[in-house]
Amino acid sequence: MTDTVTRLLQRQILPLDRDFDVMPLYVDPEEARLDADRYTIGGNRAAKDLNNAAIRQSTSVGNSIHPDQIESRTAFRVRSGERLSFGTYFNAFPASYWRRWTVVDDVTLTVEVQGGGATIIVYKSMAKGHSQRVSAATTEDDQPARFTFELPLKPFIDGGWYWYDVVAGDDDLVIGSAEWTAEVPADRAQHGTVDLVITTMNRPDYVAKLVGQIADTDELRPYLDQVMVMEQGTQLMRDSQFFPAAEKSLGDVLRVIEQGNLGGSGGYARGQLESVRKGTATYALMMDDDVVCEPEGIIRAVTFGDLAKRPTIVGGHMFNIYNRSQLHSFGEVVQPWRFWWQTRLDGYSQWDLGARNLRSARWLHKRADVDFNGWFSCLIPRLVLEQIGLSLPLFLKWDDSEFGLRAKEAGFPTVSFPGAAVWHVPWTDKNDALDWQSYFHQRNRFVAALLHSPYPNGGRMVRESLNHQIKHLVSMQYATVELRHRALEDVLAGPYALHGQLPTKLAEVNAFAKQFSDMQLEADRDVLPPVRREKPPKKGKDDAEIPGRLSQLVTAGLLPIRQLRPVRAMSRDFPETELPAMDATWYRLARYDSAVVSMNDGTSAALYRREPAHFRDLLKRTIEIHERFRREWPRLAAEYRAALGDITSPAAWEETFRPWTEPADE
Repeated sequence: MTDTVTRLLQRQILPLDRDFDVMPLYVDPEEARLDADRYTIGGNRAAKDLNNAAIRQSTSVGNSIHPDQIESRTAFRVRSGERLSFGTYFNAFPASYWRRWTVVDDVTLTVEVQGGGATIIVYKSMAKGHSQRVSAATTEDDQPARFTFELPLKPFIDGGWYWYDVVAGDDDLVIGSAEWTAEVPADRAQHGTVDLVITTMNRPDYVAKLVGQIADTDELRPYLDQVMVMEQGTQLMRDSQFFPAAEKSLGDVLRVIEQGNLGGSGGYARGQLESVRKGTATYALMMDDDVVCEPEGIIRAVTFGDLAKRPTIVGGHMFNIYNRSQLHSFGEVVQPWRFWWQTRLDGYSQWDLGARNLRSARWLHKRADVDFNGWFSCLIPRLVLEQIGLSLPLFLKWDDSEFGLRAKEAGFPTVSFPGAAVWHVPWTDKNDALDWQSYFHQRNRFVAALLHSPYPNGGRMVRESLNHQIKHLVSMQYATVELRHRALEDVLAGPYALHGQLPTKLAEVNAFAKQFSDMQLEADRDVLPPVRREKPPKKGKDDAEIPGRLSQLVTAGLLPIRQLRPVRAMSRDFPETELPAMDATWYRLARYDSAVVSMNDGTSAALYRREPAHFRDLLKRTIEIHERFRREWPRLAAEYRAALGDITSPAAWEETFRPWTEPADE
């Protein structure tokens, strides 16, 4: 008989700072109101649209929790007569993930309470979201009591959670702790250790606070092999007022590495390389510098990785740092035909767990299998890095998704693990498809598709890229079109050019983009000319209406003809309209010869001007290069796939890092 030991899988936790905004992620005073089954709704489009709108509606009736009910990191006071659920993001037990990916077969829930006449009720859910009562226990008096529940994982093949509710009796009930444990093979008794890899550029306070948060978590310290901060800017963490305390607390565990700005992939690859070369940590954990971390999530990710059936990448979820109960995405995939990352089709993004709790959201109970996890928080076994290589040299964008696809093809799955999360600035507050980042989006997406697309010629990739170029052209976004065109030219240059471009490409892109008025941003609106038009809008119509699909198709067909007409004389000196970022769609912008358009982050605006000659030149070059990609895709794909092992190898990255790892010549 195999020897076993008891391991703690997950413990009950409460917010570190008693933050009221995150309380719904830890404890839930609301009832469960499960939404309709999508199979009951059927395939009717109108019915599905109505149901999707209904699903987003809040089920909260206003029940609240007072921060003073938090007695400690693990203890909570439930007031007399009240009912409370721990079926929440951080405290429900994600049974289906443990069932699918680990060696754990059964779990034990142990709850310690004090309070007379209280009831503890254990529930489980099925993949369809239905909850079932599993067991219950009642306290006899106000003496401390300890209850144990043995819970099998067998019924969770497709999805489902375990959790418990409590009902206080005549007295207040104090829940001292709750722990989920399991008997595991003796060779899995010891927990792994982690190299925490943080890449930063000119965010000294952000990263110093994050390192300080890590340093101040006593429970996490035994799991840390090293905390590596890759400094790639000129404003350094060591100059932050928050740094000395973090440095003192971490001591030799903290290592700060300074190098040139090689982007996220260059920073993470440096940490991956150092971790592999050092060889003492079980995992390397990629983490952004501008996050607020739930430290317990790191412990849970390590524990899950320790007990996985095979080496597994364990990712965390991302919550909105400005709306802290809002979950960005519960699991992301790369849609193979379009080759674009997205929330899985039967899931939702920007989901507010403060408005509709876990027990009321049917879709959250089906296990979400993913292709990758963003590197805002992602645990990678060192063995995986040793076997499949380090990050691709992409500067930013697609390095994490490409790595996940590469690992998956090599037999190493990625799990976006519930209960391991950070708070981060959401992507929805940016529009990086229009600024300098559009170059990296375009180039890196094509590189990733050449490496991993299962379809001939990349499926829809080339056609969609052409459509997007024309959309930007009719929107007077010439800088974006030029940058995306340059990106395609650099893809054609081949895989071995990527490393050499890392230190210089950002500066080149920024300098080139500044030539165009649509990339010349002004923080003061009054610097730009006022709006004037030769003629008022026809019949006083404005841009508020959103046209239907047929109208958009007709507009798209007519727009190229309009681009050949002369520019209205007054538009050369005065913008014809002013559009906020949210309304600056292609079908609106294409009506004008000039426009002032604000940026998504709300900090600046730019003047767009229609230039027919530039339009014709760019359209010609756009068609030519996309035709070339159609012809040369098979050759390019073979070239990139053959080079993948070389350009992601430690040896290749060591050469790229050489200017910062070897002393300069006298």
